[in-house]
Amino acid sequence: MKVNVYLNFNGDTEKAFNFYRSVFGGEFTGLQRFKEMGAEQGMSAEDGEKIMHITLPVGENMVLNATDALESMGRTFTAGNNFSLMLEPESKTEADRLFSLLSANGNVEVPMQDMFWGDYYGAFTDQFGVEWMINYSYPR
Repeated sequence: MKVNVYLNFNGDTEKAFNFYRSVFGGEFTGLQRFKEMGAEQGMSAEDGEKIMHITLPVGENMVLNATDALESMGRTFTAGNNFSLMLEPESKTEADRLFSLLSANGNVEVPMQDMFWGDYYGAFTDQFGVEWMINYSYPR
């Protein structure tokens, strides 16, 4: 089973995904704008340029997907506080790197630290309102 994540943004999906690509690397495997999908009827030219669907593979086991939640299409945007994305890197160094890059301009809730359950953990909300947890499990 794969777990794929689908995120909704308030018109800044492209900016968010360019940021995520700068952190994780890779290339978008899908990018469609509303105007390209025949969905632009009744929407502004600006909304037609927004992202209808974008996909960014993140390693072998995760794919990020997203869309702009447009009011012109009857969608109401709510910041992504109803879920978290949990990353489990293969090293403490990678945990620190991901935490540092993804939390930039965001709100750190738990700095990276050794936790009572024996893992190295941190949590934050990034600059786009998405909640993340980084959890490195020491070899046992």
